[in-house]
Amino acid sequence: MSVVNQTQPKIALALGVHYAWIMVIVAVGMRLTSSATRSASSVLVPVLADPNGLGWSYGAIGAAFSLQWIFSGVFGPPAGWLGDRFGARPTMVVGALLFIAAMMLTGTMTELWQFYLYFGVLLSAAMAVFGVPLMVGVSLWFKKRLGVGMGALQASQGVGPFVSVPLILWLLNDFGLQWAFWGPGIAGGILLLLMVRLFHSEPADLNMKPLGAEPDEPVQRIRRKGAESKVQVSTFLRHAQRTGAFWNLIGIHFWGCAGHAIVLVFMIAIAEEQGLSKGVAAGTFMVMSLASTGTRFAVPVIADRIGSKGVMAVCFFLQALPVLILFVAQDVWQFYLFAVLFGIGFGGEMSAFPIINRQYYGHTAPIGVTYGWQMLGAGVGMAAGAGLGGLAWDLSGTYHWTVALSFILSMIGAISILILPATSKLLTPHWEDDLPQERPPG
Repeated sequence: MSVVNQTQPKIALALGVHYAWIMVIVAVGMRLTSSATRSASSVLVPVLADPNGLGWSYGAIGAAFSLQWIFSGVFGPPAGWLGDRFGARPTMVVGALLFIAAMMLTGTMTELWQFYLYFGVLLSAAMAVFGVPLMVGVSLWFKKRLGVGMGALQASQGVGPFVSVPLILWLLNDFGLQWAFWGPGIAGGILLLLMVRLFHSEPADLNMKPLGAEPDEPVQRIRRKGAESKVQVSTFLRHAQRTGAFWNLIGIHFWGCAGHAIVLVFMIAIAEEQGLSKGVAAGTFMVMSLASTGTRFAVPVIADRIGSKGVMAVCFFLQALPVLILFVAQDVWQFYLFAVLFGIGFGGEMSAFPIINRQYYGHTAPIGVTYGWQMLGAGVGMAAGAGLGGLAWDLSGTYHWTVALSFILSMIGAISILILPATSKLLTPHWEDDLPQERPPG
């Protein structure tokens, strides 16, 4: 790592807080802006299926959302590699431009293949950028209180639907389907480009140290420059892939996301099958989202303090066990009880992954590439869960097999966590020994 001279920037003095917290606020804004349309996907479906409009089948529409989940995962490793290689900030400039282009193109669609390409593939690439490099970039600003920063960022996803659903409904009702994409595409794209100006890939870019660094610790640049950065990323990845945890974490994200994808897609349909009204059934989804917000914040904080492995295992079991309620649920209170209990586990299931990467690989490791591979597991898991859950319902004629599948998938994830190594020591403590020595300046 190269060392630069310590110079406290004026912006940090003017704001009176460490710039790490500004990074969290900016990242929250970026996540909410880039995912607004996907968070409100449930209100888009009836419009896309309207016979007086595009008239696409529910199966065809569902395939587009499955494509987006798959490609969000597929683009995870490349997005993480780009962030590690060139820095999060320039990578997100590309992501913002891609977001604008994808949203504008989706607003012009008239054929189903265009929906698949523009919304299912291109927008997924942009969202991968505002998932992987953004999360990793924020983590570099913390040596202490990383859990609080990550918790605030993760919790924002839980409140996303409360912001995006009314916005998209208003655009649909007053301006039509085209502006449901163009509005967030134009306004959101401009906001993303403005927020990127406040986002910095690592503290050394502002001649700062991360929050919690020791007073006598020099300002250190984590990411190397130019060709040396490519060597740095490939060297670390080679060491990380030799650990069983690298591959297990990809699988854990797959099992967890496959398990909760079934619930996210079919919970309302199951409630309506048992006689609940559409409004009451939809309310269970909102309650689940609200319940997940608390653990989205709390789990990273706890994981940062006591280690991620145990916290993640508890959350996976809490995601799996409440699903059993759906075998017997008939009354409204039973579905709302399920929504609260499942939301607690679901919210914490995914939110500790940035923390466990830091605990396994250390503060100086370019973990964007490892987190990107884990997001590949997540994206494929979301698509697999939705597809297999629907297939199980169709083949059996009952949702009970769909519920059983969700339980089994989440339990496999919980068991997989139990065989992870402890997070008390680094898995790759000597990976930097294989890096070539930096040439002295001049």
